[in-house]
Amino acid sequence: MAEEGKADEQLFQLLSGLLHQVETLTNQEEVELRSKIEALGLEVTKVPSKSTQHLDELEIAKELDKLSAKLDDVDEMISSAMASDPQVQSLLSGTADVWVPVITATADERRNFTSSIADDNPNAQAKGSD
Repeated sequence: MAEEGKADEQLFQLLSGLLHQVETLTNQEEVELRSKIEALGLEVTKVPSKSTQHLDELEIAKELDKLSAKLDDVDEMISSAMASDPQVQSLLSGTADVWVPVITATADERRNFTSSIADDNPNAQAKGSD
C-alpha cells in the first residue's frame, strides 16, 4: 500500500510540475486547474473510513458513478486545456509515456512500476534514505 502511495505522489508531483511549466510558458496562473489537481490528489490519498455496514451493489454503483463523474470532469479539463493551448498539448503528449501508464495501471502494475523506477534510479533511493 505504501508503494501505491509513492506512485500516486509521483503522479501528482509530475502533474504539479507540468502545470508549473505550463504556467511559466503561458505566463498565466492556472488557479482552478491547480486546485482541482490538489483536490484530486487529496481524494486519491484519502484513507476510507471503516464502515460498520457493508455496501450493497446499488450503493457501490452510486459511488462508482460519482467517481466516474469526477474523472469525466478531469478529462474535460485536460481536453479543453489541450484544445485551447498547443503548448499544453505538446507538453502532455511529450510526457505521456510517464503519466499514462501510472493512471491507467492496476494497483499491482503500479507497485511494479514504482519498484522498477527505484531499480532504474539508484540515486533516488540514496536521496530518499538521507
